[in-house]
Amino acid sequence: MNLAEAIRSAVWSLQSNKLRSFLSMLGIIIGVAAVVGIVSIGLGAQASVLDRVSALGSNLIMISPAPTLGRGASVSTDAREVFTVELAQYMEERAPSMKRVVPQVQTSGLLLYEGTNLRASMVGTTPAYKDVTNYEVRAGRFLHELDVDQSTPVMVLGSRAAERLFGEADPLGEQLTFVVGDRRYSFTVVGVMESKGQVFMGNYDSQVYVPLSFVMERILRTNTVSTLMAQAVSAAEAGAAVQQAEFLLASRLGTTDGFTITSQDEMLETMGEVAFTLQLMLGAIGGISLLVGGIGVMNIMLVSVSERTREIGTRKALGAKYRDLLLQFLVESLVLSTSGGALGLILGALIANAVSRFGDWPASIELPALAVAFGFSALVGLVAGVYPAMQAAKLDPVVALSYE
Repeated sequence: MNLAEAIRSAVWSLQSNKLRSFLSMLGIIIGVAAVVGIVSIGLGAQASVLDRVSALGSNLIMISPAPTLGRGASVSTDAREVFTVELAQYMEERAPSMKRVVPQVQTSGLLLYEGTNLRASMVGTTPAYKDVTNYEVRAGRFLHELDVDQSTPVMVLGSRAAERLFGEADPLGEQLTFVVGDRRYSFTVVGVMESKGQVFMGNYDSQVYVPLSFVMERILRTNTVSTLMAQAVSAAEAGAAVQQAEFLLASRLGTTDGFTITSQDEMLETMGEVAFTLQLMLGAIGGISLLVGGIGVMNIMLVSVSERTREIGTRKALGAKYRDLLLQFLVESLVLSTSGGALGLILGALIANAVSRFGDWPASIELPALAVAFGFSALVGLVAGVYPAMQAAKLDPVVALSYE
């Protein structure tokens, strides 16, 4: 028996037992669909996260006081006191590899507008924030230097915050009230930002932006900032910018333990590793489903060998060799598993597309992932078919022909 005859025989055998063949393929279909769906959604999510980190800004470096280890995990007092607006100016002047250093503080409260309220995060910052973070204005303007110099009560809304408070109405020039505890502050809306989305540092679209001086002096009543956002002159200078920041901060604090510096490359690397690990874990779950499907294929093939014992005996009596029967049942197992694998690829791709379209979750269907899933289904079928094929090939023709 050659390969073509073995394939024809396998297809005929599967077609003659359609329901049983489908049920035996079901485990393979589910396993491959799970692998393809999970990996596609994982790849899409990974690409989306990395894109959003890249969209944070160009050559971004985050500098903040480091939490001290131990009970309470409070921020080092010395480090916190050093993080001031003056420090940002000092670093910008003395670090040649840094283009800008933007101080910022954050607080949260309740935004009120004509009966509508919204819990929001407020970012106090300077006009350079927009350039460092590659954040574009959709309507109106961003903060001006004069706003910071005069602590002007103006506010720029993230796109989602504007939508939640105003819907389709134009918010420019409207008065908002920001409530923190028992204190109320009135702001005039001067701008709305383009949508930027969620990143691990927070949702830009749900934040509101006001002059740094107003938040520090009137709301938080502090002279320290929470974070410095620095921008390197170029990608090639990013490493040097980090080293210069470390040197300048260490010279102020007398230690390198009071602060953390994270470059954009480090953010990308960390997020990529997390996404890849999660993808592997979820893919392994799909792989387990495939193995379970392989066990189902083996069971069905053993049943098939038992049911076709007389057929096997007849073929052996007519001159079929060990390798002929081995090939026949191996090919049958492969056809079964690869058919299930093909259906699983289609189902997995449909699931990934459905999740992407209706669940607002990115998915990326890539040919290498499809090839690996299909190849693994074929391998599972081959391994699952070895033992039943050997059992069939070893049958004694006399015993097989007398089998009832």
